Amino acid sequence: MSADLEALARLGVEAALAAGAGEAEAWCENTTSRQIRVYDGAVESLSDSGGRGIGIRAFLEGRVGYAFGTDLSAEGLRSIAATAAAVAAVADPDEYAGLPETFGATPVEGLASPAMAGFSTERKVELALAVERAARSRPGVTQVENAVYSDSLGEAAIANSSGFSASYAATRAWAYAPAFAGEGEDLMTGLGVGLARDPGALDPEAIGAEAGERALALVGARQPRGRRCPVVLDSFVAASFAGFIGAMLSADAVQRGRSLFAGRLGDEVAEASFVLADDGAHPEGPASAPFDGEGSATRRTPLIEGGRLAGFLYDVRTGRKDARETTGNANRGYSSAPSVGATNLLLEPGDASLSSLFGQVGEGLYVTDVAGLHSGVNPVSGTFSVGASGRLIEGGELGAPVREITIAGDLVGMLRDVLAVGSEDRWIVTVQVR
Repeated sequence: MSADLEALARLGVEAALAAGAGEAEAWCENTTSRQIRVYDGAVESLSDSGGRGIGIRAFLEGRVGYAFGTDLSAEGLRSIAATAAAVAAVADPDEYAGLPETFGATPVEGLASPAMAGFSTERKVELALAVERAARSRPGVTQVENAVYSDSLGEAAIANSSGFSASYAATRAWAYAPAFAGEGEDLMTGLGVGLARDPGALDPEAIGAEAGERALALVGARQPRGRRCPVVLDSFVAASFAGFIGAMLSADAVQRGRSLFAGRLGDEVAEASFVLADDGAHPEGPASAPFDGEGSATRRTPLIEGGRLAGFLYDVRTGRKDARETTGNANRGYSSAPSVGATNLLLEPGDASLSSLFGQVGEGLYVTDVAGLHSGVNPVSGTFSVGASGRLIEGGELGAPVREITIAGDLVGMLRDVLAVGSEDRWIVTVQVR
């Protein structure tokens, strides 16, 4: 099927050139997915979805036009290509627009698991039910709302008028469940999540247990008195902050003056043990691919190393604007033109266990959930004020649960004051916190 998509992408390029484009590029996708929701031991819903389409970029004398559609017949391709070329003819000139100078694909093993096809619907339903049972089995858990199993097979292909074409396929399977513990105003929730290339690599017992235990850990939580103290961020919260920092390390955000990291390349912005990178070719990364949305090979890009700002994420356009090469970070679907963004953010591991982190802190706060991160952080100044919940750290050990907390500070100050990085290793959405 990927080869068929590649052929369609090449036809899209030919159609754009025939419509008057000087250069052209086509991105073709085919996706299929399944989602199973269970509640109280029974299937609540089972749905299949999918989509197939093509997006075409036409370049003409420094201008660019984009169009997309789902009609992949010869007539449909001609219509989409003609629209892209017509848009390019009237678009404002963009001195940085155009195809990459070089193209390529990084070999990434195991993106598509052949085991996915061997899992029947019945086995997938049983996996979702097993997640729910595991969460409910924790004494004190009062409810599990919609344990969910989902999977997808995605295929993508690109072709351009410079003669480059390539394609790949990738599979993903994930499951999650929100569990509730306590009653009335003391009703607390916890989330368990698992992500893999196929359902056989998911651990439903661990996913359900995580949901139940996270909810139970907050039962009886009260609002503490205000204080200034050190905090330990759990993996979910650390991933949320890392994702926000990654967005501010996009060259587009920097060039638009919407990032606190603008003008700070090479500066000390974090404690030396804090190392952040983006790796679009990581063999285990959920967003990994051989090439990005412009046909540039994916790679590992250092962002913060040894505490210093080491680089930004670039696509072709933002790279030209800064006289730098693309880092292979053009993200896209067929219905949108490429734009720069992170793929798989990795926070490099330390050697500290969670218990040793508590011991180093002595007296402080273990944050297990934050709310309002994207609205509570100023990307230009880096100041933040977000709602949180978690557990007190008392005498180097976990103490009473707390909620309705506001934690505030500034991101660079927080990064510079890092005492240690934990050793936990897991993927959370597209952020790996080890």
